[in-house]
Amino acid sequence: MSRTTRLLTLLEMLRSRRVPVTAYELALELGVSERTLYRDIATLIDQGAPIHGEAGIGYVLKPGLFLPPLMLSEDEIDAVVLGLRYVDQRGDDVLRKAAAQALAKIDAVLNASGKDAMRAPTVSSGPPVQEFPVNAVPLTSLRAAIRGQCKLRIAYLDAQGEPSNRVVWPVVLGFLDNVRILGAWCEKRHDFRSFRTDRIAAADETGERYPGVRSVLISRYRTHLAKSTRW
Repeated sequence: MSRTTRLLTLLEMLRSRRVPVTAYELALELGVSERTLYRDIATLIDQGAPIHGEAGIGYVLKPGLFLPPLMLSEDEIDAVVLGLRYVDQRGDDVLRKAAAQALAKIDAVLNASGKDAMRAPTVSSGPPVQEFPVNAVPLTSLRAAIRGQCKLRIAYLDAQGEPSNRVVWPVVLGFLDNVRILGAWCEKRHDFRSFRTDRIAAADETGERYPGVRSVLISRYRTHLAKSTRW
């Protein structure tokens, strides 16, 4: 985490609390030393954040820190809420937590009418989704490989339970109503394929980074999806 990101995270942590929080608790949550935490608090105070602290009690963000209101139309707010609620229903634990944090951050900087629109949207993401199949390979590992453009050697079971071993270039994760899929270029098939994540028995990085620009590969994968829905 960069220092800028850490400072913004610390500010959000203080904003979300209504009672003082100790330096030890803040440092533990941020994964830094208390000495680093004290320096970060001092930096925020120097930049104008109204942080009040007392020995033995902790820190609290006092009223007075005003951020520019985020101006979104009601339709834009509906779109944001619908998208994040969809993530809350269909995403994994990491994405659900991120969606909740994103909603809280947006709500914190909306004007009064925007807050009302967010808390009473005109759209709904539908009924809760049933349990997803269990993944042998954590989605966090697949996301890390995607971000690093790492080739993966996967052990895969098809719909008939037949095993195969593939070397794939993971480009994107798809979250459907009842399954998650890994969109990837398959070296065995010399084409894009969609692999259900619950059928990936194992996935190991080969140590190679696949070539190309991932945004271009995603575009090509979407073109493939428009022609085929095999997974």
